Amino acid sequence: MLYICENNKYGMGTSQDRAAHNTDFFQRGDKIPGFKIEAQNVLMVREAIKWAGAYVKENGPLFLECSTYRYHGHSMSDPGVTYRTKEEIADTRKQRDPIEIARAMLIEANWASADELKDFEKQTRKRLDAEVEQIKKDPFPSEADLYTDIGATPEHYVRGVEYHLSKHIE
Repeated sequence: MLYICENNKYGMGTSQDRAAHNTDFFQRGDKIPGFKIEAQNVLMVREAIKWAGAYVKENGPLFLECSTYRYHGHSMSDPGVTYRTKEEIADTRKQRDPIEIARAMLIEANWASADELKDFEKQTRKRLDAEVEQIKKDPFPSEADLYTDIGATPEHYVRGVEYHLSKHIE
């Protein structure tokens, strides 16, 4: 079993420093070993998960704390700036943004040039904009579609719940 904690530094309306006595969550598993990674780096995450998967098959449970950052609030009622400064958010985006980290690695390793990445980004944005416009034109799915391609049937059983989709769809 691999336990993963995605630690984005903030709970609803407060920082982890104000909510927890010990913010080294990877050390809190008592008998379960753990470690922390910089999860804003996609290659670090990939390698850590590969290593952790092999580890747990041989040795048992492991706790992995993935250090990320939440740029925005949790909801409309949480603007995300009452318990941290705009400067902190901007500084984190400047120093730890996952896209910028990946971009720098690609350029440094000569896997892509800055111009190639800029062209790719333009093409991707153009494609996404077109797809969003198409989605806006598409009809809403029916309730029956909620069970399409998820491995459940309209007559599925959930322990403790007596529910049949066919009774609720006309």
